[in-house]
Amino acid sequence: MNLHGTAQIGQNHHLWIGGTDTVELAKKYGTPLYLYDVALIKNRARGFKKAFEEKGVGYQVAYASKAFSSIAIFQLIEQEGLSLDVVSGGELFTALQAEFPAERIHFHGNNKSPEELEFALSAGVGCIVVDNFFEISLLKTLSSKLNKKVNILIRLTPGIEAHTHDYIITGQEDSKFGFDLSNGQADKALKEVLDFEHFHVLGVHCHIGSQIFETEGFTLAIEKLFGHFKKWEENYNYFPNVVNLGGGFGIQYTSEDTPLAPEQYVTAMIEEVSRQMHRFEGKELPELWIEPGRSLVGDAGTTIYSIGSQKEIEGVRHYVSVDGGMTDNIRPALYQAKYEAYVANKMNEKPCQTVSIAGKCCESGDMLIWDIELPKLTDNDYLAVSCTGAYGYSMASNYNRIQRPAVVFVENGEEQLVVKRETYEDLIKNDLPLKSNVFV
Repeated sequence: MNLHGTAQIGQNHHLWIGGTDTVELAKKYGTPLYLYDVALIKNRARGFKKAFEEKGVGYQVAYASKAFSSIAIFQLIEQEGLSLDVVSGGELFTALQAEFPAERIHFHGNNKSPEELEFALSAGVGCIVVDNFFEISLLKTLSSKLNKKVNILIRLTPGIEAHTHDYIITGQEDSKFGFDLSNGQADKALKEVLDFEHFHVLGVHCHIGSQIFETEGFTLAIEKLFGHFKKWEENYNYFPNVVNLGGGFGIQYTSEDTPLAPEQYVTAMIEEVSRQMHRFEGKELPELWIEPGRSLVGDAGTTIYSIGSQKEIEGVRHYVSVDGGMTDNIRPALYQAKYEAYVANKMNEKPCQTVSIAGKCCESGDMLIWDIELPKLTDNDYLAVSCTGAYGYSMASNYNRIQRPAVVFVENGEEQLVVKRETYEDLIKNDLPLKSNVFV
């Protein structure tokens, strides 16, 4: 049993998180229910920051908000002194509603609309990560129209792909993101942005993958980037002040996963960048930025479900249904993602049966967990699925007209509802009835 953060077996053999009884919270707020361990988020954020500060390196740690976006999480991230990575007008709007400092917001995305870019420029975001030539053209027009100087990073695809333990050095031209280093796109983009008066080219950005459990992919990417920077210095007299190495730091969804501590990723990056600086006489170490998302909130989140119907097919499978599923966690259906779970009100009972956890959607693929060992279950029990803090709520849907769950933050015995459960009325608030004289 892998308990994360402040999770522990507490009174009445219940699962407690943040000094609160998850069973009592489930009864109070209903299920499904997303719970977030605030202390774990804070500790993870401070771990990333400490690693940079101990090395005396200029840095920004920007929370990749696509993992989980809400006013409350943005406020918490701001309190911890982090920056923010947004990828849409909606995420930017939410951040501004949370009064997040615009100068610490980085705007990402491969197809930012003119309206989104104008919104970002008007809000005064700290930088825009430029992804393609179309966007360069849009930004030229808008920055001239608004007479604004724009801080930009150029997103590069360095030809390094890191997925868990598999590192592949290939031509990564087949990616919807960024400018490729090997085919001349990156050089062309740099020349174009350097020549435009309203652009301030802070540096570059790259991202090599997700759920990464080793540091080799990052160090290989740094080596390749800095090799190219030498060409830029010689050909364009340009060396980046900022190198953003993205995110992708893994978490432990199951016992099969073996992530590193935050400081191990950061230390490896700093050491490799320092090694590469021998190529650049008289240059200072660039500011290093990273973008953790999942690794900040993923294992801080737990979803509590109520047990419902059961179906046992002798010699085949024992299905146990819960009152959520792919509407609140699409990852198992979309990625075949694996999770661990506990019976929140029977934490000390030994497993005695193999069951598969089914969601309630009218889809045969709505399965949360296949073949897990659990104690005997009844419809009075609560299932806690761990590590659902990233890409759970943010990818939730109203499929089958199911309401999105509530979100509660917990810490030191205190609880706070930060996202209300949707109501049936919420489901139809944007629906319009047919006019009586139309389609008859």
